[in-house]
Parts: sequence; structure tokens; C-alpha cells
Amino acid sequence: MNFKKLRQKTLMNVLLIAMTFAFNGCIYLVVGGVGALGGYVVSPDTVEGMITNENFDDIWDAVVEVVSVMGVVQERNDGGGILIAKVQGTKVTVSMMRLSDSAIKVSVKARKAFMPKVQVAQEVYMKIIKYISG
Repeated sequence: MNFKKLRQKTLMNVLLIAMTFAFNGCIYLVVGGVGALGGYVVSPDTVEGMITNENFDDIWDAVVEVVSVMGVVQERNDGGGILIAKVQGTKVTVSMMRLSDSAIKVSVKARKAFMPKVQVAQEVYMKIIKYISG
């Protein structure tokens, strides 16, 4: 009888943990590396990474150039470092944030009809990194 209660309690704990991850939507996975520019992190709809030893304006120019080639820019805020575009029928939001004098975080979020499209976000992010690295 004691074994049965223990098994039920364990099963309930496992289900609770699984539901926590399923409804949270913020599970991060570290995926590979991108040379000297640093790795990137993937959530259900966002790819982001830190770029070091590059000028904020140079990175912004790369973001605008890459996204303009891949899709249609709908909105952009040069001073705030935010760009919204339509790429492959997906709403893509690229944002940049200065973390220090030599580090800038670039985030690419992609959603289509409220569904995450991490593949599109990853493609845009990787093309930005390749453009910056030459």
C-alpha cells in the first residue's frame, strides 16, 4: 500500500514538472557557437546572442541590410535598435541592446499567426552574424 502511494506521488510530481515546462514557454537551449562572435540562445521563438568588439551602428547597418534583403521592413527605430519586418510570411522583430562598451545583445524573434517560427529567427540571426564577420 505504501509503494502505491509513493508511485502516485512520483507520477504527480513528474506531471507537474512537465506541465511547468509546457506552459512556461521559456526553455532555453544553448546551441553551438558562432566563432569569435559568441554563441546564441534559442527559446521557442527567439534567437539571441552577444556580439563583442563591434560598433553598435555597424551592427545596426548589418541588421537593416540583411533583413531588407530577406524580406520587407515594416517599422524601424534606429535610435532604439528595433526593426520589425515580414520575412517568409513571418513577423520578425530584431532588437539590439548595448550591454557594455564592447558588448551588444542582438535578439531575433519570429512568429507567424501567433505560432513561434524559430527556424526563421535562426536563419535571420545567422545571416546577420555572417554579414558582420565578413
